Amino acid sequence: MSVTAPLPPRDATGPTARTRKLALGVIASGMLMMTLDGSIVTVAMPAIQRDLGFTSAGLSWVVNAYLIGFGSLLLLAGRLGDLIGRKRMFVAGTVVFTAASLLAGVAATPGMLIAARLLQGVGSAMASAVGLGILVTLFTGQRERAGAIAVFSFTGAAGASIGQVLGGGLTDALAWNWIFFINLPIGIAALLIARRVLPADRGIGLAAGADVLGAALVTAGLMLGIYTVVKVEEYGWTSAPTLGLGALTLVLLVGFVVRQATARTPLMPLRIFRSRSVAGANLVQVLMVAALFSFQILVALFLQNVLGYGAAETGLAMLPAAAVIGAVSLGVSARLNARFGERAVLLAGILLLIGALGLLTRVPVQAQYVSDLLPVMLLAAGFGLALPALTALGMSGAGDDDAGLASGVFNTTQQIGMAVGVAVLSTLAAGRSERLLAEGHSRADALTNGYQLAFGVGTGLLVAAFALALLVLRPAAAPARS
Repeated sequence: MSVTAPLPPRDATGPTARTRKLALGVIASGMLMMTLDGSIVTVAMPAIQRDLGFTSAGLSWVVNAYLIGFGSLLLLAGRLGDLIGRKRMFVAGTVVFTAASLLAGVAATPGMLIAARLLQGVGSAMASAVGLGILVTLFTGQRERAGAIAVFSFTGAAGASIGQVLGGGLTDALAWNWIFFINLPIGIAALLIARRVLPADRGIGLAAGADVLGAALVTAGLMLGIYTVVKVEEYGWTSAPTLGLGALTLVLLVGFVVRQATARTPLMPLRIFRSRSVAGANLVQVLMVAALFSFQILVALFLQNVLGYGAAETGLAMLPAAAVIGAVSLGVSARLNARFGERAVLLAGILLLIGALGLLTRVPVQAQYVSDLLPVMLLAAGFGLALPALTALGMSGAGDDDAGLASGVFNTTQQIGMAVGVAVLSTLAAGRSERLLAEGHSRADALTNGYQLAFGVGTGLLVAAFALALLVLRPAAAPARS
């Protein structure tokens, strides 16, 4: 017998306010669970390596397998959500992710854990790709949609910092397995609530976009492209494997675009990019996310490798960033977007982030947290401004039939930006550090100089994102006066 309180009935105008809030909560919880999973594993890597006997090269695939499964399927999953129903796709993805988390937690061999991580990426792609699409069809008013997007964006922006705190605490107090087991109660609760509160859309039918060839081209192209990028650190940018795989990736993706322009029922109707706001927001996101990899990951590495912080200490040191992101994105971003327009708020947020990375280019080897790092954490408030505004712009051209596709495109460009940031910034930092070590510099000095170079390049990427947003995105119309 169910003990769940009955939900309020729907009226003729659609879901009630309470049902919409519950739907937002379940989508945000699912997003937080999957975002946490991307960062929570990083602090447990040494323990995983010791217990399962990973080689140094093999250990990277605990992260890479997830990225490949996630990034390569977002676009396809988003469109399939439009075709067969976004609720169905979200629920199926949550089931796959939760089951894969159990498999990862009980993994006894490197191969079993890598397979589980790949499945986690697949499930995460299925659920994440349609989350935004569900929200923009549920929240149709400008102010309420802005508030919903702010909550959604906060879970993505702050999830990395929260994941580092949880990862360090769970690994130190229990064991690395619990970073995966923690997903089980969250996933089961999300499933039970999602089945009751998410709108039951039937989709527009596979006949409206059952482009099998297009699906094969885009999935293979994205999977190969992400694989190529994550292997750059091993092979180098100008090596035969990188150039060959990169060329094949380009052929597959160009073939996909040509196919979409000529197919009778395209998987990704190119009309979605006619909006300058949508196209511009996705381009800005690639640059911005690539730059902010240096904040989310390299700052944590600096704290541990140079300043000697432990896993839990690192998470706590970055907690102020999560706090200010939450305060800004949940507290004021929706009102600012409604008052000044998403473009203006996005530009202000990017300026704050330029300041944060600019300060990091001068971070000293013997950095003091309060004077050298806390101001950086506070300037991370720019995340709370920029991400909700960018998300709203990226979804602004989506109609009901294309909401899942627009969500999948936006999440795909986010993953492309992350993969590029990992490859470019980590390679530059490692190269600079290795040269300085060979010249006789201390390890701390060499690592700090390498991180400073990455922070400088990240600052340049943010400047480029600011210029692109300023030139391409259209300013909002002035609000009407009563």
